[in-house]
Amino acid sequence: MPELVPNMKHNAIFDIQTEGDFLTQALRIFRFQYDNNIVYHDFCTYLNVQPDDVQTLEQIPFLPIEFFKSKDVLSTTDTPEITFTSSGTTGSETSKHFVTNLSLYEQSYLKAFNHFYGDIENYCVLALLPSYLERTGSSLIYMADDLIKKSNHPESGFFLNEYEQLHQLLLQLQKTDTKILIIGVSFALLEFTEQYQMSLHNTIVMETGGMKGRRKEIVRQELHELLSTGFGVQNIHSEYGMTELLSQAYSKGNGVFDCPAWMKILVRDTEDPLSYLNNGKSGGINVIDLANINSCSFIATQDLGKINQDGTFEIIGRFDNSDIRGCNLMVL
Repeated sequence: MPELVPNMKHNAIFDIQTEGDFLTQALRIFRFQYDNNIVYHDFCTYLNVQPDDVQTLEQIPFLPIEFFKSKDVLSTTDTPEITFTSSGTTGSETSKHFVTNLSLYEQSYLKAFNHFYGDIENYCVLALLPSYLERTGSSLIYMADDLIKKSNHPESGFFLNEYEQLHQLLLQLQKTDTKILIIGVSFALLEFTEQYQMSLHNTIVMETGGMKGRRKEIVRQELHELLSTGFGVQNIHSEYGMTELLSQAYSKGNGVFDCPAWMKILVRDTEDPLSYLNNGKSGGINVIDLANINSCSFIATQDLGKINQDGTFEIIGRFDNSDIRGCNLMVL
């Protein structure tokens, strides 16, 4: 394998302004990962694709997400600062994402949150993530913990099963003009609303997906209707992310997602994974996450979805019960 390309300007991805900028950075990272990621290089070679063949996003090979379960997907020889792992089910193999530059992850979620929601310091962040707190290696917990700390609000924090404590805190916060972000796994948010009916204002309720055997899977529309009624808010927000990514897309309602400037969705034909579908047609979700520069930025997920005419996207299901964090409701 060639030597690592020196002085890669990782932060350039956060300066993307146009489609042309995105293509330039994506091709730069593709060539870097082709040269330095053994797993990805071998995959490209198997497909008989070389850098000189690639001039468009659609020509870039997308690594099946399953490779994160069986291989060390790395584009650098640097020692990982942390290893994020998927939750998995009993006896199943979990995905491992070796992160050699945590500052890239931190910049990615902070800049994305700021773009979609404003400064995190304006919020009290309440994280209802019991299934993630009960294990180690969760990228979602890392992000939520950092958002809690950076909010600088004295009441920000995690909640395991302390629903009554959360209820009382929300009642207290409603007496002020505090902006509230409740970020939670689906089953826990549902359990909370089954015990407490609220009428919240100035509050964002964001589900991260995930029944994971704790509750019967339900369609997103039904979930959001139940949560909207239970919390007394007009829309339920969603986060689309997974262990294998360092970036997230966000929905402010109706399951319609937007990506930050350094992330993009393509929809592949389920019958021909090297072909792509027009907007409005449903197929397999491919993700370009340029923050994944030190692992792999081009991932073929097991989610099914479609891109809308305005460039937003929706998740409509998945191929199987794979370990995908976020937006994993069975809605087919």
